[in-house]
Amino acid sequence: MKAGWQPAAGFSLIELLVALAILAILGSLAVGGYRQQLRRTNRVDATTALLRLAAAQEKHYAQNGQYAAASALSLPPPAGLGIAGTERGYYTLDIIPGAGGLATGYTATATVVAGGPQADDEDCWVFTLNERGLRGAVNRSGDAMPSGTDCWR
Repeated sequence: MKAGWQPAAGFSLIELLVALAILAILGSLAVGGYRQQLRRTNRVDATTALLRLAAAQEKHYAQNGQYAAASALSLPPPAGLGIAGTERGYYTLDIIPGAGGLATGYTATATVVAGGPQADDEDCWVFTLNERGLRGAVNRSGDAMPSGTDCWR
């Protein structure tokens, strides 16, 4: 070493690039995890709407002797259920009559709005709830999730 020579203080360009690469990798992992958590949180919009719909259906059945049809979703009680849609609008609601018609049962569905904030939720595309309280879910491919447990929690 020469007399009077001192190594340069600070970081080299390679050290700086390695640090930036590590930060970029950590950032991409954090964003992906955040987006997954946000999807799970937004699923509450579907589940609460279906539970509200089920309670309204039971009240309608007690008053009218049959469950309400899909056309009566937004009509005010006693003719309908008074439910215009989900609270945040991430899902559309529908009612499918049971095998014996609306006098014996129904299946309520909440389906992801295409192009909406939940449109990238591949796992829980359609939520279902019937008159017996059985919960279900279907992924975007149309495969039923086992009792919808992952989607409903």
